Amino acid sequence: MIDIKPIRENPGRFKKAARDKHFEVDIDELLEIDARLREGKSELQELTTEINKLGKSVPNLSGKEKQDVISRLTELKQKTSAIDEKLKELQPKFDELMLLVAQPADDNVPVGKDDTENVEIRKEGKVRQFDFEPKDHVQLGLALDIIDIERGVKLAGTRNYFLKGDGALLHWAVLRFAMDQMVGKGYVPMSVPVLMKDEAMTGTGFFPGSEDQTYRIPHQFGSVPRRTGPDIPSQIGAGDQLNLAGTAEVPLTAYHMGEILKAEELPLKYVALSSCFRREAGAAGKDTYGLYRIHQFDKVEQVVICKNSVEESNKFHEEILANAEAVMRALELPYRVVNVCTGDLGRGQAKKYDIEAWMPSRKGYCETHSASKLYEFQARRLNLRYRSQKTEVRSQKEKSKTQFCHTLNNTVIASPRILIPILELYQNADGSVTIPKVLRPYMNGKEKIKGGL
Repeated sequence: MIDIKPIRENPGRFKKAARDKHFEVDIDELLEIDARLREGKSELQELTTEINKLGKSVPNLSGKEKQDVISRLTELKQKTSAIDEKLKELQPKFDELMLLVAQPADDNVPVGKDDTENVEIRKEGKVRQFDFEPKDHVQLGLALDIIDIERGVKLAGTRNYFLKGDGALLHWAVLRFAMDQMVGKGYVPMSVPVLMKDEAMTGTGFFPGSEDQTYRIPHQFGSVPRRTGPDIPSQIGAGDQLNLAGTAEVPLTAYHMGEILKAEELPLKYVALSSCFRREAGAAGKDTYGLYRIHQFDKVEQVVICKNSVEESNKFHEEILANAEAVMRALELPYRVVNVCTGDLGRGQAKKYDIEAWMPSRKGYCETHSASKLYEFQARRLNLRYRSQKTEVRSQKEKSKTQFCHTLNNTVIASPRILIPILELYQNADGSVTIPKVLRPYMNGKEKIKGGL
């Protein structure tokens, strides 16, 4: 969420942000409602002041003068009631529109329509040239008996899969390696819930806007017969209304929702390994082959919560990008870094770097990581603040002042998508796959996948 003050001061900037990011929001309507709210609150304050003043005078009055004041009080209270009702009607409309306002992108973010106009910053690593006809990850997985998509689809529908044997071990090895790397850098490891309330989804900026991509557990499942007995309900319970998170960014960023932190606690650096769930709505017929675009995957996510400082946000944005690049370099995978254009940014992102790994079967670099800088966009929604250190306090007024934190997040690694370049780039002419050196300790020292365990 954006502070209303800069919107009042420069509405054109936020209209442009909405256009550049392809989000719909009526800034003029928002400002009109804001003006009406401010006017109503000001009038309400004046009436309340007069009511208090007249109320104190009543005990000292008598006769007609007293009756006149009481009549005036009744009239004023009726006015305040009418204004209060008007404010109650306007406030939800204001709040709804505020949630739709897009954060303007940084000045060094390229303006573009979609991911095809992201700007490459640099390439790292050497793309392998094969001296034999390479297989794609699905062909390799089937031949080595480590991937089973057919049974995954049979049991769970499209975009589902099984990893088995060394495929499952490789998947876990990548995730464990990434976690160890981050813990070694001082990030606090977290095991997080993946069922999130709407408040957490809204607070982190996924609602409104990503409801169609989210698996939502409804308030009432319906009347589904179950075993019954004196202590057993006859229906599946109501009252859940939860969401399966598409990323650990949600629980990690919302962890301190509604809290006031101490400045000396910042920055907070968290890392979590969690299962992630995405409906991939609107992706019918797109990337249906293999493990690239799937409904369930596991991801190691890093989140930083820091002071309200552009300089600090910029510093940590580079840090979380470097953390992910270090994992890619350790895996010896060729990749590139791109500056994401406005049309490919989310509502709250001021700037985003994507890391794209080279995937031979897809004949190009494909996104595996997204490093996002959101300034105070999420913190305002989450009411996540911090109080200045005592050494910075100059007056009692400053002592009571709080500021909204800044938040950042980035993938450390996501699997099984990362298994695509690993399997395809590490394959051998005999059909085996060499295991990256840094992952071998996590696979009992095994050097190659030759099928099964």
